[in-house]
Amino acid sequence: MQAIGSVLLVFSILFPSKTWYAPDQSLNVQVKGAGGDVTLVMLDFMGKVIESDAAVQVRGDRTVDLKQFWGPQLRTAGTYLLIAVPSAMMTANREKAVTRFVGTPLVIGVREDTRRDAPPGPMVVKVEPLQFAVISTDKGDMTAVFYYDVAPDTVANFLSLAAGGFYDGLTFHRVVPGFVIQTGDPRGDGTGGPGYHIEAEFNGREHREGVLSMARQEDPVEKQGAMPRADAMNSAGSQFFICLNYARTMQLNNRYTAFGKIAEGMDTVNAIAGVPTDPKTDRPKTPLLVKSVRLVSVTADNDPYTAMFSMMSASTTAPAPAPTTAPASAPKAP
Repeated sequence: MQAIGSVLLVFSILFPSKTWYAPDQSLNVQVKGAGGDVTLVMLDFMGKVIESDAAVQVRGDRTVDLKQFWGPQLRTAGTYLLIAVPSAMMTANREKAVTRFVGTPLVIGVREDTRRDAPPGPMVVKVEPLQFAVISTDKGDMTAVFYYDVAPDTVANFLSLAAGGFYDGLTFHRVVPGFVIQTGDPRGDGTGGPGYHIEAEFNGREHREGVLSMARQEDPVEKQGAMPRADAMNSAGSQFFICLNYARTMQLNNRYTAFGKIAEGMDTVNAIAGVPTDPKTDRPKTPLLVKSVRLVSVTADNDPYTAMFSMMSASTTAPAPAPTTAPASAPKAP
């Protein structure tokens, strides 16, 4: 949390009063240091503008209760982005104007409590700066963006581990050309994890080239085409893989938790996929390191999410290729 806080202080002009809000509490965000009039705009996670009850124009430093302007939306489960745009740049073409935001957007997660007998009604469970990760390796860097909307707990787990330096110095312990590259094991042999498991968040995001997904234990029943049972389904921890060829990774759709995508650096991914490996273990013959995973707050000048939205829109219309080879064994972790 300290790492996230320090980044927020450097780049943001939007400061939430808390990161979690009870249903009856105001969702107060302080606008500070904008350097002029700004207009607050809320988007869905695909970048579409959400209408407010009134224009939210802020002059100088001011605290705004977002529920006064987006009350219905903030009582509807979903993932939203709050941005501040200089008012002078707000034009009739709002979709273009919102790309000119200042500071760092805030991610607002509104979720329903799914526990049995839980009281009905969504609540705001997370307000945090929008971030991406720069993963530095022996073969170069790659930039990862995250699916805050469909895998929020998995994203939070990855961000927490990365902020604490967990991934720094770990190896790519499994490389299967044309299938996946895998890392995140502190033991380096595919058996390790962070000391805990997280629940699966299977979702509709396809395991296309460059997608990040969580490794987990295999369940023997999956070989007969059945879905994994709960103990295998919820066995992910820190190990994750990056997909290489959708003809082979499409089998993982809705069975593994896709939680992000490489927005830049697929040349690095492919370079890792091309290293010589031990055919018995799939481990690189020469250890290949994750040098560091650095979290970066989004700004208008450094915003890989725009590219992600375009890629995701394209992937929803592209047909899935038919498998051309027998798939390798699925990614697994303890």
